[in-house]
Amino acid sequence: MQSVTLIIDTRLELSTKYKKLLENSNNRVIISRDLITSIKIIKDSEPDLIIISDSFDNDLSDFCKQVRALTYNMRPVIVAMSKSADFNDRINVLNSGADDFLSEPVNSKEFQVRMNAHLRREYESNMDTKLFLPNKNYTLRTIKRTITQETPWAMLYIKIENFEEYKQAYTELASDKLLQTYGAIIKASLSENDYVGQLEENVFFVITDPLKAENAARFLTFAFDSVVNKFYAEHDLNRGYMILQGDDFAGKRASFVHFTISAITNEVKKYDNINQVLDGLIQLNQLANLPDKSNYIIDRPKITAPNSIQEKEYNKEILIFESDNALSTLLNTILKLQGYNTCIMDSYDIPNISEPPALIIIDAGDLEKKNGLNLCYKLKQTEKLKNTKIIVTSIIHDKELILNTGADLYLPKPYEIPTLIKWIDKLIQEFNK
Repeated sequence: MQSVTLIIDTRLELSTKYKKLLENSNNRVIISRDLITSIKIIKDSEPDLIIISDSFDNDLSDFCKQVRALTYNMRPVIVAMSKSADFNDRINVLNSGADDFLSEPVNSKEFQVRMNAHLRREYESNMDTKLFLPNKNYTLRTIKRTITQETPWAMLYIKIENFEEYKQAYTELASDKLLQTYGAIIKASLSENDYVGQLEENVFFVITDPLKAENAARFLTFAFDSVVNKFYAEHDLNRGYMILQGDDFAGKRASFVHFTISAITNEVKKYDNINQVLDGLIQLNQLANLPDKSNYIIDRPKITAPNSIQEKEYNKEILIFESDNALSTLLNTILKLQGYNTCIMDSYDIPNISEPPALIIIDAGDLEKKNGLNLCYKLKQTEKLKNTKIIVTSIIHDKELILNTGADLYLPKPYEIPTLIKWIDKLIQEFNK
């Protein structure tokens, strides 16, 4: 997630230097050279870090008091920069609301490290400890920043319906596991430039590109409905509903949980404040709520006509040979969220297929049987599959042995899912050239 840093400094050369030291893909730096503009930026962008120099005529302590009073509800980190090294000046500024005081000139590396440490602590202080996602306050701040920018955006309001009933029936421990699973699926389906946070315990919030919004919503609803049954006892599944126990809910029938997703973009309408955004999303979310299945609604015009768009055929078929059922389910879900068509194979036999897939992912198996390695060798000898890319994952850390079977990529276990997705994207692009 991108943080925002505001530098309030009249000096052109030094403020530009500080900006170059701090600005990166995770931190947007804004320079203000007058106090009036600074106040507007603070209100619009709610920066995480404010660096104030004593280059103004105003007393630095007084200005820190003003900024802290202005930001009492958002509580950013305030760092004062001064040419003074006097002990009393430091004390006065820190007592006036600053979190840190640096005397100039300051070492560039020390400045960079200290500011990044402040940003890291600010971000971590706004993380939910259960899901390790930004909390409601940070999410609202991010929404406010986003709507003030001119770049295209889409926002998704993702709610787990009947969540409280599930928690009562299956305990808080089970509901935490459900939240953590779907939080992980949502994060895995997005890129590092997208934002995912929380608004409520059972409400996730996503900010992404308008072109990705509908695909994300479609596959998230599919993913939820595909794996949600794993969170229920067999007797509840056979019955078709939950029974809430206890004095207040004795014998109460409760429907299973499902996703409702609403999405808006600034392509359709200009949003001026957070209330407009949330009101629009909540109203759409209510319309999206179906009794027993996940659903999504996107507030975006669609212009279509017969044969108006012709797309080049692009093979996105993936076969998965994985003996670990939990891992195969996770891979299947995440890759579908990425837009791929996947199929889990039940055995290490050569598949009977009409068209070759773009990619095959194979678990090599144990050291003795080497089922996956034998399969990889046979697949590469099959005329129909000779161009199909193959990724072999393995606890056998012998790169040469595995690549000699014809695999296009050897990925040792355990591996990171983002790493696997990166290689899948690259290999499928190669197949489709």
